[in-house]
Amino acid sequence: MTLERRNFLKLLGAGAGVATAGLAGCATQQPKTASAPTRKVVVIGGGYGGTIAAKYVRMMDPSIEVTLIERNDHFVSCPFSNLYLGGLLKDLSPLTIKYDKLAANHGIKVVQAEVTGIDAAGHSVTTSKGVFKYDRLVVSPGIEFRTDEIKGYDMASTPEVMPHAWKAGPQTILLRKQLEALKPGDNVVISIPLAPFRCPPGPYERASMIAMYLKQHKPGSKVIILDANPDIVSKKGLFMKGWKKHYDGLVDYRPAKKVTEVDTRNMTVLIEGVEEVRGAVINLIPPQKAGHIAHVAGLVGDDKKWCPVNPMTFESTLHKDIHVIGDSSIAGAMPKSGYSANSEAKVCASSIVALMNGKEITEMSGINTCYSYLSAKEAVSVTGVYRVNKEKNVIEAVPGSVGVSPDLSEVEAIYAESWLKNILTEMST
Repeated sequence: MTLERRNFLKLLGAGAGVATAGLAGCATQQPKTASAPTRKVVVIGGGYGGTIAAKYVRMMDPSIEVTLIERNDHFVSCPFSNLYLGGLLKDLSPLTIKYDKLAANHGIKVVQAEVTGIDAAGHSVTTSKGVFKYDRLVVSPGIEFRTDEIKGYDMASTPEVMPHAWKAGPQTILLRKQLEALKPGDNVVISIPLAPFRCPPGPYERASMIAMYLKQHKPGSKVIILDANPDIVSKKGLFMKGWKKHYDGLVDYRPAKKVTEVDTRNMTVLIEGVEEVRGAVINLIPPQKAGHIAHVAGLVGDDKKWCPVNPMTFESTLHKDIHVIGDSSIAGAMPKSGYSANSEAKVCASSIVALMNGKEITEMSGINTCYSYLSAKEAVSVTGVYRVNKEKNVIEAVPGSVGVSPDLSEVEAIYAESWLKNILTEMST
């Protein structure tokens, strides 16, 4: 279905109103007295979810000490990294943020360290730079890959030949260099895993951006999409229309083609161990699971992939006082996206502050917007507003709130650029 932007903004305003009401209720906490013990929140992960959770806990209750632990000194956004592959960005600097302003503006302690363990009973996090105690812990570790499901895949060497580029940074740069070195007439293969995975429309946007690059610079080359899913999982009609309009004959979409084996020496992948496909460049995106530390800490459910949480607070159903947000969590109908993580972080922060101050939590209200570029000037979007179905205890979409752009649009591309600037600014200041 399509959704008029005016109607979506009404829904967005309603959802934001619920969230704002929750924030306002939590922002009136009294500062701690000199004799009161310091209450501590530790946040693991400095991406779309972790930065916002740390920031909003401090904004809502400055008496809570917040420590943000992140292995890197900067963050590179996966959303919009496909534009770099297509040549619309000269480098990754527009997608990169640091944490110094976030720390200075909100009094957050930022620690660059590797997290090696979580003691749920002892309420502590072990890192390469020591142990940190917490009253409440937020885990936002992103994703890891289920590479054991692909025969011949070596986590150390395969990505250097067949980059996934599903964690933005060096892998993105490597894939771009491979595209630049491609000989005209040679093909690019993109392998898409079974859903759920990070950013549902992302692989199809990537195919569009790579097709755009090939059309401009590599005559005779095309993109072969091997999709393990039976169909395009997001914005199908718009992607098909965009490919027909801009890249007719350049995009070869093949559904229900699950890659189960790789051969980096011969640059081939095997579908279900039978059908062989060769590419001069192979962008192999493996199936995914919650970030490594979530598995180490026992936060992953029976499926051995994702973390079950209370949909109202994002508190783990397996370990008390630990909250899991972003791609690693099971968030019902909310997709695994950057904006979902941002929205979940605000709900989580509001709940943590309420719980630590003996207040009632507010109703969960989640929002997602995801933009995808089809060409240099045209983009499309999918939007939705989410709430908890208390009878089923799951997050569901508000009826009538989920919809896509009516058509390819240059205006949507302008909205997309503004979205990126706003959300990265919110994360870094």
